[in-house]
Amino acid sequence: MGFFVQLTEAIAERQSLLVTGLDPNPEMLQSWALRHGMGNRSFLSQARHWIKAVVEATSPHVCAIKASLGFYQALGPLGLELLLEVRDLVPRDLPLIIDAKHGDLNSSTALAHYLFRDLGVDAVSLSPLAGQDIAAPFLLYADKAVVITCRSSNPAAKRIQYHPSEADPLFLQIVRESQLWGTPDQLLLEVGTSDPAVLAQVRRAAPERVLMLRSIWSEEERLDGLLEAGLNDAADGLLLPLPQNLLVEDDLSEQAAALKGLINRRRQRWLERQPARAADSCAVWLADPEPTGEGDSDPLAELIVDLFDIGCLLFGEYVQASGAVFNYYIDLRQIISDPNLFHRVLHSYSGLLEQLQFDRIAGIPYGSLPTATGLSLSMHKPLIYPRKEVKAHGARRLIEGDFNEGDQVVVVDDILITGGSVLEGIAKLESSGLVVKDVVVFIDHGGQRDRRARERLEGLGYRVHAVLNIERITQALLAAGRLTPEQAAVLS
Repeated sequence: MGFFVQLTEAIAERQSLLVTGLDPNPEMLQSWALRHGMGNRSFLSQARHWIKAVVEATSPHVCAIKASLGFYQALGPLGLELLLEVRDLVPRDLPLIIDAKHGDLNSSTALAHYLFRDLGVDAVSLSPLAGQDIAAPFLLYADKAVVITCRSSNPAAKRIQYHPSEADPLFLQIVRESQLWGTPDQLLLEVGTSDPAVLAQVRRAAPERVLMLRSIWSEEERLDGLLEAGLNDAADGLLLPLPQNLLVEDDLSEQAAALKGLINRRRQRWLERQPARAADSCAVWLADPEPTGEGDSDPLAELIVDLFDIGCLLFGEYVQASGAVFNYYIDLRQIISDPNLFHRVLHSYSGLLEQLQFDRIAGIPYGSLPTATGLSLSMHKPLIYPRKEVKAHGARRLIEGDFNEGDQVVVVDDILITGGSVLEGIAKLESSGLVVKDVVVFIDHGGQRDRRARERLEGLGYRVHAVLNIERITQALLAAGRLTPEQAAVLS
């Protein structure tokens, strides 16, 4: 089970957005130990009993438990042994997050192995200043997650976090950039704030991410505002810490349950105030979403420009696989050498695939196989593909990969020109007992001006979904100054 599924199930089962922080702070533990007759025991002994009591009291009322690595490291070797005890005490259906704020590239691979494999934790917090390289060793563990600290609540941090201006502060640039490093089920964002306005900025910049709050209980009356600003459309996607002062109370379990109930009542009120959603309407099936007016910005415009800049769009006379000669050529194979850009392309595909029902992903060889592989890994769906030619030796398989007759398959390709290669692949899939209803491509070459390929597929009963079409690409590149009007006329 991956981290995101584990977290989602914990939220649903316990009906809670709360997170327990297991930080054995000496000052906090002193009064607790005295009340429980442990004033003469060692700090390590006090911490061990306190941790056990807190886990038992809060586990039914929280969706995750978080331990700050620094507190345990400060205790030396015995502290790391205590961390192993934490792992044993935390129920396996509750995600265990290590708050490490790790930012050292040299030790990342070793730390990822220790935390995820030796210790068995489910997620770790990272400092983002080293860029994507800091997250990469941790994201290699597909069933784990990273939490990127995008903002600190420390007042002295404001001079850095709001550079170069309050209109476009550094912390929001971190929010935007870090989302390119991992999918929403692999990468969360930690936000230190008790200000709903700040949280709203982060939520607007990261609508699909789980946000983990810190330092919110300095002003409890802001809870409504924070929920309003941070909840997603499903009234979750926001993790809130249990107040530290509760963790030394004798009635901790009752107080945690009461706080959970309070938050749930306010979540319900928040849901009731939202306008009716159209999630079940046919609108979710519409392909090729386009800007609706001159003032609208295309959310994929930046991706289109970046694809152009690495040479995915070329001008000249090019013979296509179908034999047709075009005065431009789209070469998406360039993206596989740019991990950041490749991830963004996969994310744009995922937005369409998440609306569909299927058991397996089928890539059309050879151009879309890297894409289909990436989607299989990110969406945790099995991959198969029809062979372009059947070998005369070996198993002589028509379809590579494991499948069962009757499985529903979504076909993934890079560009739709005539539909010939897609139909050839579909024929092989269907002859092997598989069911195909949907075809998802990155670019529909015909777009709105020439719907012959789309109509060819739809006439045979297949639904076609495209991330982009030529009109949308032309509009974005012309607006960005990448195309002259003459070049744009070639595409339109």
